[in-house]
Amino acid sequence: MPKRTKKYEDGLMDSLKNPEEAAAYLNAHLDEEDSEEVFLLALRDVAKAHGFSEVAEQADLGRESLYKALSKDGNPKLSTLKALLKVVGLKLAVEQEEKAAS
Repeated sequence: MPKRTKKYEDGLMDSLKNPEEAAAYLNAHLDEEDSEEVFLLALRDVAKAHGFSEVAEQADLGRESLYKALSKDGNPKLSTLKALLKVVGLKLAVEQEEKAAS
C-alpha cells in the first residue's frame, strides 16, 4: 500500500488553528529581515487557517479589505490587526528588547 503523506500546507493550516502555534509562527516571522512584509503574509496564513471569510466577518471587515491589508504591500491599521488577532485567539504585546552583553 502506498504511504499516505500530508501536504505541507495542509499540516501548516492545521497547526495554525492552535493559538500557541500561531503565535510562535507569527513571532518567528517578525524576526525576518523584511519583517513587515513577511509578517503580513504569515498573518494571512493564520487567517486562512481559520477560514478567511469567517475571520473577516467576525472581525467586522470586508473580505477584500482583509486580503488587501494582509497582502505583500498591505498597510493595515492597528485596529485591523487587533480585530484580526482577537478573532484567532491572539493579541498584540510589546516586550523589552534584550540587549547584547557588553
